[in-house]
Amino acid sequence: MLDEAMRAIAEHGLAELTMSGLAERLGTSGGHILYYFGTKDRLLLEALRWSEDRLTEERRALLSRRTTVNRRLDAFLELYLPEGPRDSRWMLWVELWARAAGNGELTKAQEEFDQAWQEDLERLLVRGGCARGRFALPEDEVPAVADELLALLDGLSTRVVLGLRGTTREGAVHTARRAARNAVRPVE
Repeated sequence: MLDEAMRAIAEHGLAELTMSGLAERLGTSGGHILYYFGTKDRLLLEALRWSEDRLTEERRALLSRRTTVNRRLDAFLELYLPEGPRDSRWMLWVELWARAAGNGELTKAQEEFDQAWQEDLERLLVRGGCARGRFALPEDEVPAVADELLALLDGLSTRVVLGLRGTTREGAVHTARRAARNAVRPVE
């Protein structure tokens, strides 16, 4: 149900989506959808939570791989970025950002999702890079560097998902990798 909701939101946007239209796609009733979600904001939040739960599992699996820290960092960057314009996962984020101001529940959820990505990136940089002498990055700078990289990824992701100025996923990945290497200063 949430996977279909995510696709419907990506295709039409939350403003155009109707509960009855979603119910029709799912072969159920609008009342059934309203019973479970009540509002579009709740539907958006639950679809995003469902998406982020799956990404968290995937992110944690890739971070635990037995490979170099640089490869794990590259995999993290690639996982973060959208697949292309109108990526359904990222369209949820676009909708969330548009609705979060003035909605405490959505703002709190956004902060929780962001914090999980931040903590995993910090852990990767500290344990995989700084503690093992792979990065010339002091550990006390890791939180700020992780925050900067995530802000860059958000900006690149927005450009890719909206199809702005010919931004491609491949170009975004290249830019993110270059920025990450400059930020962590790998030790050769």
